[in-house]
Amino acid sequence: MPRSMTGFARVQTETPEFSLTLRVKSVNHRFLDLQMRLPAELDGYETAARQAIKRRIVRGSLQVSASLETRGAAAIRIKDQLVESYLAAYRELAARHGVSAEPDLNAVFRLPGIVTFGEPDADRNAGLEKVLLEALDRALDELDRAREGEAAGIVEEMARRSQAIETSLEHIEQLRSGLSQLLAERLTQKLSELLKGASVDPQRILQEAALLADRSDISEEVQRLRAHNEQLRALLASSGELGKKLDFLLQEMNREANTIVSKTSGIGESGLAITDLGLSLKAEIEKIREQGMNLE
Repeated sequence: MPRSMTGFARVQTETPEFSLTLRVKSVNHRFLDLQMRLPAELDGYETAARQAIKRRIVRGSLQVSASLETRGAAAIRIKDQLVESYLAAYRELAARHGVSAEPDLNAVFRLPGIVTFGEPDADRNAGLEKVLLEALDRALDELDRAREGEAAGIVEEMARRSQAIETSLEHIEQLRSGLSQLLAERLTQKLSELLKGASVDPQRILQEAALLADRSDISEEVQRLRAHNEQLRALLASSGELGKKLDFLLQEMNREANTIVSKTSGIGESGLAITDLGLSLKAEIEKIREQGMNLE
């Protein structure tokens, strides 16, 4: 099933050693733009997490953030040497400037790097990597469900516009059949005006009309556009990465619609009606393209 590039997921994992909360937010982007914010205890597993995401996500801007609480007596660690360095620097500055004061330990604990939350035991750390990757897998499952749900509405809207394109093409086919006769009448009128009542060879009129009709023939464009529209519906019914395929296909559809408009402009009422329908085709294609930008 198609997926949009917009979604959100939040999962939480509780173990006797850890409490991990993982959030994944996805928005539109031409490529895969991955931003991760992990606590220091998880830094060593960022590469594995990125690889897991890339195996499942093709396009979109993803923001992944995690918060971790470790449990147990050894969960909180204080870097004594760093504390002593801060305190020594504080007292040195106080003595230098003649300030009589003692450092506030609460303030010291808030300094970067003083307190860490982690477990030096290798087995517990290995368990933490497993917890992270399992939580990430569940978060991506939830994200996929959210993105598939949003994509369903997008695909439904695109399918309606595809049907509108098909209806316009049917009307164009009906109008196109009368163009040759209209062109012949217009050519007769023009030649009569030019010759000011002189006799006109009917065969010559037919030849000129056929030439003009050939220049204004849109049968191939209509046929190709209809084939592209059928391919569009097939893509919408498929799964996987659709965004780039849709973008290319819609460019081709727009090119055919442009040609239809350019070939039928200035050919009387029928030509004007076809031009109007061609402009409607272009509008529908553009709206489909805008919707397609939301799909992965």
